[in-house]
Amino acid sequence: MKRMTNMKSSLGLILITAMMVLILAACGNSANDNSGNNAAASSTPPASESASAPASSEPASTEKTTIQFWHSLSGKNAEYMDALLKRFNDSHPNIEVVGTFQGTYDETVTKLQQSIASNTGPDVTMLERAYVEMFADADALEDMNPMLTASGMSQDDFIPGLMGHSVFNDKLLALPLNRSTPILHVNKTLLDAKGIAIPTNWDEMKKAANALVVKSGNEVTQYGLTMPYDTWYPIAMITQDGGKFFSDDKKTIDFFDNGIGEDVFGYLKDLQKSGALFYPPTQDSGTVANQLFTSGKVAMMFQSTGSIGGLASEVDFDYVTAFLPQNKQYANPTGGGNVAMLASSKNKEAAWEFIRWLETDPQGSLAFILQSGYLPFTKAMSESKEIQDLWAKEPNRKVAFDQLQYAVDTNKSVVWPEVMNEFNSAIQAIMYDSKDIKSTLATFKKEAERILGQ
Repeated sequence: MKRMTNMKSSLGLILITAMMVLILAACGNSANDNSGNNAAASSTPPASESASAPASSEPASTEKTTIQFWHSLSGKNAEYMDALLKRFNDSHPNIEVVGTFQGTYDETVTKLQQSIASNTGPDVTMLERAYVEMFADADALEDMNPMLTASGMSQDDFIPGLMGHSVFNDKLLALPLNRSTPILHVNKTLLDAKGIAIPTNWDEMKKAANALVVKSGNEVTQYGLTMPYDTWYPIAMITQDGGKFFSDDKKTIDFFDNGIGEDVFGYLKDLQKSGALFYPPTQDSGTVANQLFTSGKVAMMFQSTGSIGGLASEVDFDYVTAFLPQNKQYANPTGGGNVAMLASSKNKEAAWEFIRWLETDPQGSLAFILQSGYLPFTKAMSESKEIQDLWAKEPNRKVAFDQLQYAVDTNKSVVWPEVMNEFNSAIQAIMYDSKDIKSTLATFKKEAERILGQ
């Protein structure tokens, strides 16, 4: 029996919190970490009212309905969300949405589990996309397909690369909101000084990274490549090498027997041993990597698309972005948060009106996307004048969106949080302790199969 089947009872929803581990910063632990929260967009004008949106389904009653909305946005992004909620409330006299910050993605999940068990959950919540399947398996989320159809909308309205964590068992249980992907960030000034082109594949990246190393005696003073400590980037490389994280039957991992895992970590260790790769410590690894990049001490970096705004405001060199280099194929996972309606909501009509407005109305999330640095998630939004003007001004963000055509998530499972914990242990053993790659991955495979089999 699958481990999460017991989550269909309230007790199970609480017990699962004991197994939760952190989704790390680069793949979306905090909604600020991937958000580009330093993006210089506070002066961005409100979205225009010219674009059309599906008809409102606001309740006809004159009695005001209050909707509780939980989210994981802090700092500037919280300010942008507060402004969004004010626009909704000002334009909907019969509905008031109360937004509440619940902490990081993981903290929000823990509180959500507890609230569902005590029947005190919100109507609408933000969920880090990797957790949607866990709540789907517990039947805790409302199927929004009927509402989507009644509103004259379709799943085809959304960017396909961001819908991988939305539909489970033919039920539409979440829609994209604050979403990001990893991308290659490049100090083009350093590459140009060496006559090196931006790498498009692993071979080119290895040559470029090694050629960009600068040493003072035995000390490396400039690295070729860095990336935060996180599962995101090895997963990206596993798919670039033609593999998947989980097997199709979800009984084992799909990158050990075929040697793909050894290829990926062997590649990274080769770069690390030559001094070309700086692999930062686990604590604040994203911040450390960003600081190395902005200070010109590393030429290339794997990091979230949500970092573009903050990096651009700090660098004094020619900063560009590019697709993650391919090996056998281009591929990148996604990250960030989705929005979902709880099945226990007693205000589903009003809750759907908020989600519909949030997703499709020109006064909804468009301004939030412009301000925050997250990716446009509907086709209409990506084609809007505001987004097109932004991309003309900031082409780095257009590259990030274009890479979504290669977005794929192969680590979907109700037990992903527990498997992720074991994968993090394997990464630490290989990258920090230089343990044997094959035996370390063999141990991880055994642990993953144990978890998947329970």
